[in-house]
This record gives sequence, C-alpha cells and structure tokens, in this order.
Amino acid sequence: MTSPRTGRAARYGCLVGLLALQGGCAILPPERGEPGYTPAYPATPPVQTRSTGAIYQAGYEMSLFEDLTAKRVGDILTVVLAEKTDAKKSASTSTKRDTQLQMPDPTLFGRVPEIGGRNIFKNEVESAANFDGKGDSVQSNKLDGTVTVSVVDVLPNGNLVVQGEKWVGINQGQEYIRLRGIVRPVDVRADNSVLSTQVGNAEIKYGGTGALADTNRHGWLTRFFSSIVWPL
Repeated sequence: MTSPRTGRAARYGCLVGLLALQGGCAILPPERGEPGYTPAYPATPPVQTRSTGAIYQAGYEMSLFEDLTAKRVGDILTVVLAEKTDAKKSASTSTKRDTQLQMPDPTLFGRVPEIGGRNIFKNEVESAANFDGKGDSVQSNKLDGTVTVSVVDVLPNGNLVVQGEKWVGINQGQEYIRLRGIVRPVDVRADNSVLSTQVGNAEIKYGGTGALADTNRHGWLTRFFSSIVWPL
C-alpha cells in the first residue's frame, strides 16, 4: 500500500518532469528546411524527339530577348529587406467620485435617544474614490539585407507565391531569415529583385541558434513562474 507521503512525492515528481519536458521542447532550435520554406522545383520538360533535315529543332530553341525575371514555378527572386516600423501608444485615465449620505435621526417615543447628551443614532456616511492610471508603450524595429526565395506557385491572376530561407553561420551560432508571401510580377525590378514592402501577406522571421541565442533566452523554470498560469 502506498503511503500519502510517497503519493505526494510521485505527483510532484511527475509535475517537475512535465515542466522540464515542456521547457526542453520550448528551447529546441528551429529546424532547417521547414516544409513552409522549402524551394519548389520546375516541372521536367518532356523529352523532345530529335528530327533530322531541319535547321531549327523543337526543344533546342533559344530566346535572345526573353525577360529573365521570375515568373514560373522554380524561378528564384531576390527580396530586398527594407522593414522599419515605429509604434508609440500612450494612455491616461483619471477618475474621481465623492459620495455623502445623511439620513434623519430616528426618534423613540417622539424623542431623540441620547446617552450623556450624545445622539446614539446619529448617522452620516461619506466615501471618496480616486483613480489615476497612465501607460506608455514604444516599439521600434528595423531589418535590412536580402534573401533569395523561390516561386512555389503562380496564382490565376499571375501573382507569384514565394518562399525561402537563408542561413548564415557566425562563430558558435547560426542566424536565419525566413520569408513567405505574394509578389506581383509588375513589382519585380529589372535586376530580378523586389522590395519586402511590396510583398503581400508577408511573413518574415529572423532568429538565431547557438550560444548567443541561448544566453538571451530565459530558462524553462523562469518562464513558468513568469507565465499566466502562475497566480502571483
């Protein structure tokens, strides 16, 4: 038969184990080549049968004046990151309320009850409430650089669905940029690049792995005590 003390120890052990498991999963580095950012490859063209007796053979033609910007599945496109956001919010609230309540003194047999010349039923209620609240929030972000993505789909209206990632190894860590969105062909410049501000439904992620990234991350126990499940 299990004693109450042993049962409590087992429950605490399970709780600590679950927290450790949750914390361990939360600090796993991002995987390279996630399905949402893998490149797409163009369809393999059918093998052309070589014929004889003609100057121009089907499947071996060359275009001297073709637009080389991205427009087909599998083409690559360079996105110039030009992200800069500044946000500022300020709020101030002030309230004040005063309440005063007086009621007639009750009488007993036509007289006001007194003890030692003092009215024992004299009543008066007063209340006051004041509240002052202020809040300020300032946020600024800036992201410069380039990332080359591939076209994974062409929509019926001609817009290009692009996605891709870029990894750079620095000392003991790696930095990565991931991008996904929709590009209009008319926004693609002559050098086959487009500004990130012209990417529709853009999803841009920047992060890193390694010793520096781990140092800037709270441990799982600290995150537990800072989460909304902690009652204090």
